Amino acid sequence: MAPQALQAPQRDITAWRPRIPGVVEVFHAHYTQYAYPMHVHEAWTLLIVDDGAVRYDLDRHEHGTPHDTVSLLPPYVPHNGSPATEHGFRKRVLYLDLSQLDESFIGPAVDGPDLVDPVLRRRVGQLHTALAHPGDELEAESRLTLIAERLRGQLRPRLVEEPRPDRPLAHRLRELLDERLVEGIALDEAARLVQAHPAHLVRAFSSAYGIAPHQYLTSRRVDRARRLLLEGRPPGDVAAATGFFDQSHLTRHFKRLVGVSPGRYRSSSR
Repeated sequence: MAPQALQAPQRDITAWRPRIPGVVEVFHAHYTQYAYPMHVHEAWTLLIVDDGAVRYDLDRHEHGTPHDTVSLLPPYVPHNGSPATEHGFRKRVLYLDLSQLDESFIGPAVDGPDLVDPVLRRRVGQLHTALAHPGDELEAESRLTLIAERLRGQLRPRLVEEPRPDRPLAHRLRELLDERLVEGIALDEAARLVQAHPAHLVRAFSSAYGIAPHQYLTSRRVDRARRLLLEGRPPGDVAAATGFFDQSHLTRHFKRLVGVSPGRYRSSSR
């Protein structure tokens, strides 16, 4: 009987640097038989594992990544990493600079790098999705702001207070989004213009209107796109006229909110 062929090691990666302040790099990888040696980063490593598991050493203590865990490895602290099962692991990583978490959080992160928090896990996954789509920068910035706030609350619970409702602030942001409907606006710029912390701004808007700022902006853009499509304008022109990155960006959000593609919606017009 012929010997069984050995499975070839998998080392598939995708990496890019998004145009989002605070994110140094996005890194997606599938490894089966690869082990990281001890090394350090100058950025925070925010890690989720979608398949399999990783074991690693941090500050001479062994850790792992069970289901729903978010691992936060601090900068400048050596760590390694290897598959915890024979099938390897599939992971998604965000490298965050010190503007999101300063060096004072390094100690608490060394003491407890693995955070069992399904809400945080879901938000990190949503951020990865937003970062993969050009044109969704406001959504990515908003999600990153809330993730950083939740991380700070996990590491130092007493530092994060429950935000108070602030409808006037939410109204000012809505006016600003309406004014910048086509060109858009970065979260940091919006926070600077209305003189509020970005996390407080996102929470105030969501609390007041029941929808996140990026969802409001996208809804307004899709609404305007509907009017232009019914006038007979082609989807490519409509995408540019309503602030979408390109036609595929318009199509993705249009189908999600309307249920059909812009082209089909346009052809249905009488």
